[in-house]
Amino acid sequence: MPFEPLASDFYSYESLLDDRERAAIAELREWLEAEVRPVINGYWERAEFPTQFVKPLADLGVLSYAWDETRPFPNSAVFRGFVAMELARVDASIATFVGVQNGLVTGALSRCGSDEQRAEWIPKLASGELVGAFGLTEPLSGSDSAQGLRTTATRDGDEWVLTGAKRWIGNATFSDLTIIWAKDVEDGHVKGFIVPTSTPGYSATKIEGKISLRPVQNADITLDHVRVPESLRLQRADSFRDTASVLRLTRAEVAWAAVGTAIGAYEAAVRYAGERVQFGRTIGSHQLIQDLLVKCLGNITASIGMVVRVSELLDAGEQRDEHSALAKAYATSRMRETVAWAREAMGGNGIVLDHDAARFFADAEALYSYEGTREMNTLIVGRKITGTAAFV
Repeated sequence: MPFEPLASDFYSYESLLDDRERAAIAELREWLEAEVRPVINGYWERAEFPTQFVKPLADLGVLSYAWDETRPFPNSAVFRGFVAMELARVDASIATFVGVQNGLVTGALSRCGSDEQRAEWIPKLASGELVGAFGLTEPLSGSDSAQGLRTTATRDGDEWVLTGAKRWIGNATFSDLTIIWAKDVEDGHVKGFIVPTSTPGYSATKIEGKISLRPVQNADITLDHVRVPESLRLQRADSFRDTASVLRLTRAEVAWAAVGTAIGAYEAAVRYAGERVQFGRTIGSHQLIQDLLVKCLGNITASIGMVVRVSELLDAGEQRDEHSALAKAYATSRMRETVAWAREAMGGNGIVLDHDAARFFADAEALYSYEGTREMNTLIVGRKITGTAAFV
C-alpha cells in the first residue's frame, strides 16, 4: 500500500526513511489498523495477550528487523525506532512484546551468545517459532541490579545450578525460553543463561491486578535448583557490563515506544475533538482544547527529534549510555504529560476504553518505569555532566 505520512509527525521525520523502509512501515501500519486496533481494548480489559498476532508479526518481518540470523542490525536503528513507534501508536503492549522478543532476548543472544548459540536460537525467535523472555529484575532488585542481584549460579561439572527469583518478566507465562541473569557464586560476576521454560525447577506465575500494559503477561519466576548445561550459558556474558550492553541497545527503542504511546493518545484526542459537540460546535473549535492539542504535539515533535538523533548515533557507533538514558528519561516524561493532556481533552469520556486515550494513559505508567526509571536515567546523565556518581 502507498505510504501515508502521519499528521502527528509534524516535522516529517519519516522522510528520513528510504523507500523500502517506508513501504515496510506502510505494510505494518495497515495490518495494525485492520487487525489489532479493532480488538485490542478487549484484550486489555481481559488482561490477555493476543498470541495469534505472533506469527503475523513474524511474517511482516517485525521480529527479524533487529537481527538477521547471526548478523546484527541489517536495518538502521532509525528504522527500528520507527517500527517501535508505529507499534506503540496502536498498542504499547504489542510494542512491549516485540521489544522483549526482538531487543532483549534476541539482543542478548546476539551480543553475548556464541556463534553456535546465535545460529541455533535467533532464527527460531525471528520466525515466531519460539517466544522468549528476559529475566533480570528480581523481587528485591530492580534499579540496583548491577550490585543487588540475588539469583545465583553454581558450577557443578558440566552444568550450572540456578537458584533465585525474578519479577516483572514480560512474556514469561507463555515463553519457550527465558534469558536468566545470575551471579556466579565463585567469581561474583553476572552471567547469562538460556533456560528452556520446561526445565525442572522453573516456574512462572502471572502477576495479577496490573493497571498498565495489561495484555503483557508479566510473571514472577521461581528458580528452584534449575540445572542447565554449560552449552546454554551465554558464552560472551562475563559481567554486568555485558548485560548493560544489551540494555543500552534497547533503552532508546523504549524511548521510541514512549513517543508512539504519546502519539496514540494525541491522535485519539484529535479524533474526539472533531466529533464531540458541546455548546453547539465541536470541541476542537474551542481555544482551550486547541491549547491542549498543541502542547501534546509540541512534546511529540521534540521527542521524535531526540530519539531520531540518538538512533543516528547508534547507527554511527557513537551512542553512549548517557545518550540513550537522556532519550528514555525525556521521552517518557513528555509522554506522561501528553497522555494526561489527551485524556483531559476528552473530559469524563477519557477514562473509558471506548475512545482509546484511557488505555494509552494507563500504559504510559509502565513505560515511564521499565528499562530504567526516569530517576536512574537522570543519574546516568548527571554523572556524565558532573563527573560524579550520585546513585546512593
